[in-house]
Amino acid sequence: MSSITGVYPVVATPFTAAGAVDYDAIRAIVETQVERGIDGVICFGIAAEFYKLTDDERRRVVEVAADATAGTATDLFVSVTDHATRLAVEFAEFAEASGADGLMLLPPFFLGPSESAVLAHTRRVGEAVDIPVMLQYAPVQTGVSISPATLSDLAASVETIRAFKIESRPPGPYISSLLETAADIDVDIDVHVGYAGVAMLEAFDRGAVGVVPGASISDLYRDVVDHLRAGRRSEAVAVHTAMLPLLSFMIQDIEGFIHYEKRLLEAEGLVDAVHAREPAFHPDSHTDARFEECLAALAPHRV
Repeated sequence: MSSITGVYPVVATPFTAAGAVDYDAIRAIVETQVERGIDGVICFGIAAEFYKLTDDERRRVVEVAADATAGTATDLFVSVTDHATRLAVEFAEFAEASGADGLMLLPPFFLGPSESAVLAHTRRVGEAVDIPVMLQYAPVQTGVSISPATLSDLAASVETIRAFKIESRPPGPYISSLLETAADIDVDIDVHVGYAGVAMLEAFDRGAVGVVPGASISDLYRDVVDHLRAGRRSEAVAVHTAMLPLLSFMIQDIEGFIHYEKRLLEAEGLVDAVHAREPAFHPDSHTDARFEECLAALAPHRV
């Protein structure tokens, strides 16, 4: 399978004032990523409120995004978040049949399944499809810890598991260990860094090849990656440094990140307004004021 590298933003889930999923806005967000030349988009994820969507809504989102990316150079990855293995396999097969180029798999975590149960679930999903799978490792959010050696063995035993999104805190040492253990058993993997890309410079220094951020300022992440690929480290550092106050502010709280991600998308004209399904984040004037200060630092770096 080809490498999975570059910027793969998670597409937020906009809602209307009445609380319905705004599929037109989802299409607009995805089409904007295509226009920006972003490597891929991911539907669903922890910061895309998968836990607030019905099964029918998730399937419709996949269909809309698949149509928007069809025939383009932008990959569509679809998150598989179902905790029941049977349901996860069914949704993975649906995503592949709908035109997804890959999957992002969040292993089950509710009620603390054993590592063997998590691995069995992951293998079943990976073996059910022919498209590449990016495994999402988010121990802080899920409470499930897996060793780098175990993930490397998983990639060695399941052909479709080709990439990992690492969101441990900090991610750097884990990324190094994961790449080292994979190299020891001669298996090629692609590592992406999550958590809004706060640590993406260090992650790339350690061997990561991609980042999974939000979609609102994906053009800036693309600029950082382009600079790094071209050996322009000082330029990459300058852009990323300008991004850090905003990213650090937003990532304090996942529901807060979702709120301000939608605020950024609203400013771009991609969503009509910031709506969420409760429970949701509701900032006060002090929080909003700090958001505006952080956002102002980005102005010189955006066209």
